Amino acid sequence: MFKSKKLLICIFAVAMELLVSMQPVRATALTFTVKSGEEESKTLNLAVEDRVLIRFTVVGAPDNSIHFYMVYPNGTVRDFGKQGEFSFSFICDLEGEYFLRFSNVDSSTDKLVTLDYEVQHYIFGIPQMLFLTILIVVVSMIAVAAFILMGKPR
Repeated sequence: MFKSKKLLICIFAVAMELLVSMQPVRATALTFTVKSGEEESKTLNLAVEDRVLIRFTVVGAPDNSIHFYMVYPNGTVRDFGKQGEFSFSFICDLEGEYFLRFSNVDSSTDKLVTLDYEVQHYIFGIPQMLFLTILIVVVSMIAVAAFILMGKPR
């Protein structure tokens, strides 16, 4: 019976570690300079069903805008034109690397870009944190039931 209790404790500990180690939402804030006549690229590695929110602000005299486009994993390019303040959200339907491209090739001044993006992972259409919480609750209930059943005298 002692081995069974140790096994149940180990299962519960592994389930809790899984919950703690998973990142339900990945939020990132970056500030970078896109030099005059150059282009800067940032990469997002996404999975199918990820919810993504991209926001950025551009600072630069005399024009506070930059040409922005996104390249999908299949090579499709989505051009958003010149943007100064930008916000865009989407649900990922292709797994792979998405490239955020900031082009300053048509400007004679450097541009400061403040980029914020959030990626929320989903599993079977359920937010990852909720899915893992349900999984841990189910595993815990099974462990408690097994503990109770093994503790009954026969």
